[in-house]
Amino acid sequence: MEKKAWQERVAGHRQRLRDKFEERGINGLSDEEVLELLLTLATPRRDCKQEARAALAHFKTLAAVLEATPAELQQVKGIGPRNSFALRFLHGVARRYLKERLTQKNYLRSSREVADYLVHELRGLQHEVFLAIFLDAGHRVIASEIVAQGTISVNTVYPRELIKKTLQHNAAALVLAHNHPSGRIQPSQQDIELTRTLHNICAFMHINLLDHLIVGGSGKTFSFADHGIMASIRNQETPLRPAADV
Repeated sequence: MEKKAWQERVAGHRQRLRDKFEERGINGLSDEEVLELLLTLATPRRDCKQEARAALAHFKTLAAVLEATPAELQQVKGIGPRNSFALRFLHGVARRYLKERLTQKNYLRSSREVADYLVHELRGLQHEVFLAIFLDAGHRVIASEIVAQGTISVNTVYPRELIKKTLQHNAAALVLAHNHPSGRIQPSQQDIELTRTLHNICAFMHINLLDHLIVGGSGKTFSFADHGIMASIRNQETPLRPAADV
């Protein structure tokens, strides 16, 4: 095929994908088509279909592609530094957008948006991260911040530092969250005991700990409040362990 004819074919295919997005939105595109269009942002004159297909075959999901490191991305044939930068930049923009979208919104009325943000922020990480969402007295979101990394326990989540950051934000309430790199969303006994410890310390400082959420690799979340664990802790009962997730 002559170079000009090939370029016209590529341009036509790319335009069809753009038109498809304009007509149907993001849900009208497959993961491969989404990734292909993203890759063209960095290499607009190349056919990126094979690279998109290879990346999905290597990482299995679109989320895993976006969360991959530059070194991991460049293991895929055809994906170079420019493509890697474009994908990571887009992921960073999405993370900032989801985070800022929450500011000044009432947590109780926007819990779905909070979950969306947490899933995007924490899913796919290879290590545990502990995050706090700081709320005012009306339960409007002030800010969110990662407060600890590593194996989550009372030895790594320092209550003094958490309280210090809460006071710095002039927050009256908290929502805590951490991820399980294993993918499971079932809380461990250590998770429950850590939550009890932090609740008691927060209560002493007149800070309301509303919830603790766990984010799994599948994008699912587990809410301590929704499963009655926070109520048991507030009543100083022994929380019942929920049935194992499947």
